[in-house]
Amino acid sequence: MGVRGLAACAGGADGRSSRRTHRPYSERAARDPHPNPPSFRGRERAATTQDNSSFTGAETVISALTSLVRLGHAGFIFAREGVFGVIDPVAIPPSARPLIRIARLIERPSSGAAEARLSTALSRLGPSYVKLGQFLATRPDVVGAAFANDLERLQDQMPPFPHAQAEAAIAAAFGKPVHAVFSSFGPAVAAASIAQVHRAEVATADGAKPVAVKVLRPGVEPRFHGDLRAFMYVARHAEELSAEARRLRLVEVVETLRRSVTVEMDFRLEAAALSEMAENTKDDPDFRVPAVDWDRTTKEVLTLEWIDATPLSDRARLVAKGFDLPQLARALIQTFLRHALRDGFFHADMHPGNLFVDDERRLIAVDFGIMGRLGAKERLYLAEILHGFITRNYYRTAEVHFEAGYVPATHSVESFAQAIRAIGEPIHNRTAEDISMARLLTLLFEVTGLFDMRTRPELLLLQKTMVVVEGVARSLDPKLDMWSTAEPVVREWMARYLGPVGKLEAAAEGAGEIGRFAGNLPSLLARGARVLDQIDDSTRDGLSLSPHTIAELAKTEARRNRWSMLAQWAIALLLLWIVILLLR
Repeated sequence: MGVRGLAACAGGADGRSSRRTHRPYSERAARDPHPNPPSFRGRERAATTQDNSSFTGAETVISALTSLVRLGHAGFIFAREGVFGVIDPVAIPPSARPLIRIARLIERPSSGAAEARLSTALSRLGPSYVKLGQFLATRPDVVGAAFANDLERLQDQMPPFPHAQAEAAIAAAFGKPVHAVFSSFGPAVAAASIAQVHRAEVATADGAKPVAVKVLRPGVEPRFHGDLRAFMYVARHAEELSAEARRLRLVEVVETLRRSVTVEMDFRLEAAALSEMAENTKDDPDFRVPAVDWDRTTKEVLTLEWIDATPLSDRARLVAKGFDLPQLARALIQTFLRHALRDGFFHADMHPGNLFVDDERRLIAVDFGIMGRLGAKERLYLAEILHGFITRNYYRTAEVHFEAGYVPATHSVESFAQAIRAIGEPIHNRTAEDISMARLLTLLFEVTGLFDMRTRPELLLLQKTMVVVEGVARSLDPKLDMWSTAEPVVREWMARYLGPVGKLEAAAEGAGEIGRFAGNLPSLLARGARVLDQIDDSTRDGLSLSPHTIAELAKTEARRNRWSMLAQWAIALLLLWIVILLLR
């Protein structure tokens, strides 16, 4: 019995076939509540399409011009700061090289060191570009290792906005004055591109309780969204023109940045991330997060427990308080790996300023605006990769890439294993303090690019966070043995999820999925029958378009082409204006 037969058996409670007999047009028209002939309905649709295309065309031109103005300003700043002078001309298409030479004519003679020019330019361009730079620091595959190292220096520090604006933002968020929300509200203690933090107090039954209050910077959302539209404009055109840009998935890079910034600007989502992390780590003896005051948290205001602890960046105070620095380093690495592997949810901005240790020797993380997630497949990939390098099983490490679908099957597993061996063997010949797990992943991602492995943003975010975490750990213990520190966490995870218990749980989940699919099968077949009937009705007499509909479609296409031509001329004129400014 074919698909149609199965669908017919599923259709109709009375057991009759769901296949309908052919009815003449007059009979169908008598039951049609809109008895207009197809050509009339086609004219209606064509007219609507024409109006919409006119609006969309004008909107596209305005959006493109706005993006070009923003990008022209950014290009001018890049030129003044000498960014174009450190770009390898071989990597630039020949047609663009004259523009680079022209841009270098306005380079400031006092441009700083070559390795710091990009970060300097982004800092001058403001909060959106600082965030872009910090994000691209996690993507050396996009900007190159040298620029990525430069962007790591970017500090998200801005002058605080006026205290009165912060109070006004809180009053607007809660619909009542600041003194009705907090018993005291002090000046800003830290300020960044998106928000600033104040120390405040709330009245409780036990007296005044200190809290940290994070307030969204006024007017930051419209500016970010405008700059992100310009970034997306560049990414889309780059993917249209370059196969390498499509491999790097630049549109997805910008989209990931947009989602990240959107989450950062909605403090309810940051509070939810804190809550999820607290739930995941409630039984961890060496890690905790600040408690959220949900009654004093909105989209624009986040209120947290005030952390009275020692910053992990203040080595002198840690030593003075008698902390075991090597133990703190091991706890930091194992905590991060545990979050990534066990929970699939990790803090992705673990620089020293966001890490503290309390008097009970527990690590405390703050600022949960940037978080990373790993699915089950990515966690399995990470665990097997690390285990493969620890045990020097390079063939298994290569197989994991093919099983996960990261490397196309057109390549040889043996050749890929050979390339991985070239990474692993030099590492095993080094002393423990010279082995870098973050460096290992960096080299691995460089090699996978040669085998057409498409970029995995979540894995790159993990790798870059690991670079930061490892750097903090080594500042506490320069002789830290990364392999022996990571091995217990990796081994425990693999025993739990790849051992007998894990396989039984996976089998139970698979059986549950099959049961749910079987339960939905009748409705799926019924829906299939309805779709087949609709296709049968619409194609029985063939598909045809009236001459008027064809003419309207032609007019619509012509109108769209006119808007496209206007956009191209506007872009060309704007580029000419920018070149004239550069030559002055």
